[in-house]
Amino acid sequence: MVAARRQAAAADGSSSSTFNVLDYGAKGDGRTDDTKAFEAAWAAACQVEASTMVVPSASVFLVGPISFSGPNCQPNIVFQLDGKIIAPTSSGAWGKGLLQWIEFTKLKGITIRGKGTIDGQGSVWWNDSPTFDPTAQDSTTNDMINGELKGSMPSTKPTALRFYGSNGVTVSGITIQNSQQTHLKFDSCTSVQVAGFSASSPGDSPNTDGIHLQNSQDVVISGTTLACGDDCVSIQTGCSNVYIHDVNCGPGHGISIGGLGKDNTKACVSNITVRDVTMQNTLTGVRIKTWQGGSGAVQQVMFSNIQVSEVETPIMIDQFYCDKSSCKNQSSAVAVSGINYMNIQGTYTVKPVHFACSDSQPCSGVSLSTIKLKPVQEKHSLDGPFCWEAYGELKTSTEPPIDCLETGKPAKAATQSNFESC
Repeated sequence: MVAARRQAAAADGSSSSTFNVLDYGAKGDGRTDDTKAFEAAWAAACQVEASTMVVPSASVFLVGPISFSGPNCQPNIVFQLDGKIIAPTSSGAWGKGLLQWIEFTKLKGITIRGKGTIDGQGSVWWNDSPTFDPTAQDSTTNDMINGELKGSMPSTKPTALRFYGSNGVTVSGITIQNSQQTHLKFDSCTSVQVAGFSASSPGDSPNTDGIHLQNSQDVVISGTTLACGDDCVSIQTGCSNVYIHDVNCGPGHGISIGGLGKDNTKACVSNITVRDVTMQNTLTGVRIKTWQGGSGAVQQVMFSNIQVSEVETPIMIDQFYCDKSSCKNQSSAVAVSGINYMNIQGTYTVKPVHFACSDSQPCSGVSLSTIKLKPVQEKHSLDGPFCWEAYGELKTSTEPPIDCLETGKPAKAATQSNFESC
């Protein structure tokens, strides 16, 4: 049957550069394991420059962990996603320590586009489930992968969709929902375009970042809607020349640079622009967070035209970031300099501004203009702006007044080697 479908495709001339997963044995019924069909379609598409691998509409494809890998593939492949891809929900389908569900690696000119959906079915990872004993009953491979046999999931939660070591990456139009952990990750990629993308998971789903960037340069994210249980966008070390605009964020933790410098590591982030963003019911708005003990620098960042609604803390720099009850006090820190906030307006629920900078590496070159932040309700218990070792300039009056910002430059300037090392 599969061979006949391929011959029919060849007869109408569609197989020369188009590779439909149905022609490679995929059932698209939402129950049969279609992983091998996807692998076969990719192997064929990989050999043809500017080919298109098609995941058609009106079908649901159950796919286990899979890697669409170069570097021996031809360039400019399109992954046309119009149907729905769902993840297995049983522990037997996942290996231990698996870091991603679907990945594209070491490719040149890779595009994933369409109106389709990738569904991580993450609730089985977020919630505890009974321990599965594989010796207790017999099963087939399909039983294991389609979720008929439930069990506790591996402790390592995978990223839903990851691009690694690739150049010229485009993600357009698709939706990723209910990711096991991060929805969309770019690691060691260059020339990345994300447009018209949506991420959707409940606000209480743990560690479900919308878009995660690390060691990636020349990235543009636009026209996206991100609703998740962690950072809408997370920008990590090694990122530069990142432009984020026309993004709707919430629920989630806002748009964050960091956490950087964990475990005394060096972190370098530069030339980041975030503008024309709306945020609703998020933990923070725009945030820079670093661990004590790190080195390196965050420099040349612009946050502008940010509209916030019922955001706990719209503006934050936290150089004492800690994700547990207590962390060791350390003097070294990732230097933070040249951070600009322009036209940030709306409502907050806890505190308008929080600048907690390092004693040894004070924040410098922090500028604010046209900041208008009001409490959702006038409560005496709400905190005002907080600043510690933060230096810069108020270019306009602000609401509320951010009088705690120190003017000029810190007496103990950031170690120049921090910036030079980046």
